[in-house]
Amino acid sequence: MKNKIKVGIIGGAGYTGGELIRLLINHPSVELVFIHSKSNAGKELHTVHQDLAGEKQIHFSKEIDHNIDVLFLCVGHGDSLKFMKENDIPDRVKIISLSQDFRLKNASVFKDRKFIYGLPEINREEIRSAENIANPGCFATSIELGLLPLAKMNLLEDVFTTGITGSTGAGQSPSSTSHFSWRANNVQAYKTLTHQHLNEINESLNSVTGSQTPAIHFVPWRGDFTRGIFITSQMKCTENLKDMYHAFEEFYKGHPFVKISHEPIFLKQVVNTNNCFINLEKVEDILVVHSEIDNLLKGASGQAVQNMNLMFGIAETEGLKLKANYF
Repeated sequence: MKNKIKVGIIGGAGYTGGELIRLLINHPSVELVFIHSKSNAGKELHTVHQDLAGEKQIHFSKEIDHNIDVLFLCVGHGDSLKFMKENDIPDRVKIISLSQDFRLKNASVFKDRKFIYGLPEINREEIRSAENIANPGCFATSIELGLLPLAKMNLLEDVFTTGITGSTGAGQSPSSTSHFSWRANNVQAYKTLTHQHLNEINESLNSVTGSQTPAIHFVPWRGDFTRGIFITSQMKCTENLKDMYHAFEEFYKGHPFVKISHEPIFLKQVVNTNNCFINLEKVEDILVVHSEIDNLLKGASGQAVQNMNLMFGIAETEGLKLKANYF
């Protein structure tokens, strides 16, 4: 690629913004033009992201430079839409939003901009030609990747799902349940059966089946660790386990970040990577699907870079060949 992709970031001080910076400063096809942060404008990058000391002599910006190719919106839910209303971004600038504001079909159009749901494992070709991307949610990504092959085969019955996430899933702003003293040696269920990602999960599964899929009964948990998501979904299924493995391997053939494992999976396999690991088990007529991702990478900033790569016609894995924190 002759010319580098010129990138701007809105909301560069948070967890997803920080992860995006860490990926992009080492991305061979990217020039990082500006990193915007209202609360940190004028400060050097390393004053917020201290691990980046000596990496880049960049200051957080108060201004928005329109001389870019793509703009990442790493802001809270509701704030992407607010930003779009308050700022006139040239049509030639592609936008990748990491909030939930544009993920659902009835909210996917803003003025003349159409946002494509950015899950490459089902929308890769649409993403290649997209001008704007709504990056999927972290729980949504892990649950969808575990269920999409079954949806394609119309094998989904009522699905009972549990999932545990690390403290970074709560964002950088402190809350009573993100303090170390609360999280340590502790687990809690929250948003039982009402999590905000359920709507996008249902839309994604419906897009594969072409019809309404059965209910996803989802109970999320807060976990005693910093990053990662582990999902377990179970449902009735009469197919044998060997055929199910074959169906999953066929569905994800050619998708570099989804790994189908015949051995039990565990969270350290995916932390600090853009991978999703999936493992299947079957006891009598119950199929169990385990899926796991890093919530800040495949669940947020890594998937955003994956989408950028596809949009600009470069290798899908560029800048994302990351080493797991295995030990």
